[in-house]
Formats: sequence, C-alpha cells, structure tokens
Amino acid sequence: MRTRNKPRPATVFGIDIGKNLFHVVGLDAAGMPIQKATFRRDTLLQFFERAGPALVGMEACSGSQWLARKIAAMGHTVRIIPAQFVKPYVKSNKNDIIDAAAIAEAVTRPTMRFVELRSPEHIDLQALHRVRDRMMSQRTCLINQMRAFCLEYGIAIHQGAGKFKADLPRVLADQSNDLTSAMRRILASTFDELRQLELRIAEVNREIEAIASQSDTARRLMTIPGIGPLAATALLA
Repeated sequence: MRTRNKPRPATVFGIDIGKNLFHVVGLDAAGMPIQKATFRRDTLLQFFERAGPALVGMEACSGSQWLARKIAAMGHTVRIIPAQFVKPYVKSNKNDIIDAAAIAEAVTRPTMRFVELRSPEHIDLQALHRVRDRMMSQRTCLINQMRAFCLEYGIAIHQGAGKFKADLPRVLADQSNDLTSAMRRILASTFDELRQLELRIAEVNREIEAIASQSDTARRLMTIPGIGPLAATALLA
C-alpha cells in the first residue's frame, strides 16, 4: 500500500462506492479532512484492516451491504445512508472525492437516518421475492399477450389467469375458429412458456414457504388473519 494511502488517525471515514474504485475521505475529531485516497476493492479492505476503529459512512447502493458487513467485522462502526440524504452535504461540483467528503460529514449528523445493515439471509430472502415479483410480471405479460393475439382473430377469453389457462387449450383445439396455423403455433409455444414459468414460480413459492416455516418471526406474523408465508417473509425481507 502506498504511503499516502496508509490509514491516518481519522475518527470518521466516508466512502464513495464505485464499480472498481472506492474513494475515501477521513475526518479528524474536529471534523477536518485529514485523508483523501482512492482504492481498488482489495486494497480498500486492507486499508480498513489497518485503520483504527472509526465511524464509517457509505451511500446505499448495490454492494453497500456487503462492504458494510466486511468493514464492520473489522471493528468499525458502519452506517449506510440513503442517497437522497447525502446530497445536501455536497458543497461544490460533484466528483467522487467530494461525494466521499459529503458522506463523511452526513454520517456524523445526530438526526441522520440510516439504512439497516442486513444479514446475508435477509438479502437472499429479498432477492427471492424480487425474482418472484419479476416472474409474476412476466406471467401477466404472457397472458395479456396471448389474450391480445386471440382478440385479433375475434376470440375473447374470460378475464382471470385461471379461466384463461382453462380456455386456451379449447380455443387451440377448436378448428372452426379463425386462428391460422401460424397463430396456433405461436399461442401453443407461448402457452408452453407460461407453463414452464409457473413451474419455476411454484418452486420459488416452496422455497419461501420453507423459510417462513423456519422463522419464529414469520410464524408469529402468520398467526394474523390474512398473513401467509409470502406476506410474512416479504415483511421480513
């Protein structure tokens, strides 16, 4: 590690997180900047391993939870700040070091609101819900697309996913309607895509249900009428 990037006796550090580079500003006990440095991911962690215990702030973004856990494990107090709360502390034209200085100042404010540090298990659960949400949106898009294709041939199918899935096979089998051979193939292929997607949704649902069954908090939430495994784990995530 270069001499200028060796830790100085700062009580507060602000980190501006980038994809490959991390910009750090250290403040002394009086709030004055005493260090400005840029690191790669590996050298950043080496820096905080060598630094004395300090308050470390960073902006909430992809990767901030992982970095916060790593630095907290080294004995530092880590706080993650929502991005909109950092902006008022940026004092001049935006650049990475200025952003790091703004984060360092913001993290010291007694009224600042922070993002909760989450465990890997919570992050995994949130990811599972996001994947399910995305697949549910895809499911709706597929059904709406097939419904629109049918309407182009004068075929109206009842609203509701269940009714659609029951009706479409009958529509495809009915040779008296106006569907062309090409459209029958398109609908059949898209319907098969829908069925495969629903198998994956069911698999994710089972994963979520298993997590809910193992969580004391989720089990307590599920005693509330109308709260099932999906809602309970969504609240946990």
